[in-house]
Amino acid sequence: MAEGFRAEWPMDLGAPKTSLEAKQSRPKDIGLDVPSPSRYYSREFMELEWKHVWPRVWLLAGVTPDIKEPGDFTLFSHGHEEFIIARQQDGSIKAFYNVCPHRGNRVCLVEQGSVANFSCPFHGWKFGCDGKLETVTEEKTFDPALLKHRPGLTEVRCGVIGGLIFINMDGKAPPLREWIGLPPGYIENYEIENMNVVRHVRSEWMANWKTGIDAFYETYHLPHIHPQTQGVMEDYSQIDLYPNGFSRMIVPIGVKSHRIADRATVDPYQKFMMMEAGIDPETFDGSAEDVRTAIQKSKRARGKQFGLDYYDRLTDGQLTDSWATGYFPNVQIGMHPEGVFIMRFQPHPTDPERFYYDNMTMFRFVDDPGYTTPGWMGLPKDIDVTGAVRPEIEHVPAGIRPNLGEVLDQDVELVAAVQRGVRSRGFRGPLWGEQEDRLRHFHREIDRLIASGRKS
Repeated sequence: MAEGFRAEWPMDLGAPKTSLEAKQSRPKDIGLDVPSPSRYYSREFMELEWKHVWPRVWLLAGVTPDIKEPGDFTLFSHGHEEFIIARQQDGSIKAFYNVCPHRGNRVCLVEQGSVANFSCPFHGWKFGCDGKLETVTEEKTFDPALLKHRPGLTEVRCGVIGGLIFINMDGKAPPLREWIGLPPGYIENYEIENMNVVRHVRSEWMANWKTGIDAFYETYHLPHIHPQTQGVMEDYSQIDLYPNGFSRMIVPIGVKSHRIADRATVDPYQKFMMMEAGIDPETFDGSAEDVRTAIQKSKRARGKQFGLDYYDRLTDGQLTDSWATGYFPNVQIGMHPEGVFIMRFQPHPTDPERFYYDNMTMFRFVDDPGYTTPGWMGLPKDIDVTGAVRPEIEHVPAGIRPNLGEVLDQDVELVAAVQRGVRSRGFRGPLWGEQEDRLRHFHREIDRLIASGRKS
């Protein structure tokens, strides 16, 4: 292996303790509990989540590049709730329940846009982008006492960190900065606010939202479900657990899996990655073990060439690897210097065995033909990556492949099969190993919130 990288378990990339890449100590109290499989399918557990989890956590509701100008808005749906996220005249961002105080109708019926005000399509009541009531249709027909409080849109707590917009339905939750379990700078260093959404797909999957999370929170399954990744990706990953259910796995990319005996021959996937980084693989004088380091050096130099100053705040590992970061409770973001891949696992409003896999691919456009979208994004050909136009959301119904690339389309089938299996009498609960520490950490935080909510 190249210096600084060894595929041993537990995986430790050897970063200094002061680095954001540093391996976190495995908690001594992580436990060996085996929870009941019913958490994946029972309506009772679903109701516990709606009562004690979802209102109390900060939920990722959107990204700032989607609402750049005053009056710009985007909708965020979560189960039976829906929210309007709107840019204000002073540049700040506010969030409101998308419900008219008059009769409960949805005020906004489109997923994104720009307006001077919101008009309820039922009776025409108008509300400013600040949520304040502006006009009541034929107000003289109402008793003044009924409307004296000037009922506007109901506001929810809203906060922004590093281009990510969060909302919280609970007035008692800690401030966003305290809630985020990641170290300062972890999110901000990627400058997500300077990226743009270039594809947004929302597909319905036949499984519980936690079944979906579980599948994406470990690389233990890679050699079995996605063997094609072994030529360019190590399937051991550095696992780090943070407060409040947050977690990370650093997936080394640009290297062969330790399971491949041939350590010298450069794999075709590695050659493709080198070309993306500006390296001619035909003149490359090195082995497969040297590719990851060579890509890091080339990207570092290209960062200077293209004026990407934020590269200076990223470690060498961040220039190649995926920092797959879990934002508790229902988001994972694959964080890369060129862009990020945001996955939201949205619960179905009524069915515990369905969820919406909502993902946004974001890319930082550089106006140079030598700087292209990386292959990991899996973008269709001829897609606009300039950020000039925000693409519409692609809605994919259950049972249809979402066309997210070979690997993710394989996951659709996998997750549905797991959901069918957890209902079997022969399954007594998940047996999580050390490579699945993130799953145990995630589920224990859910249980902690439910238990504390029941006591209060």
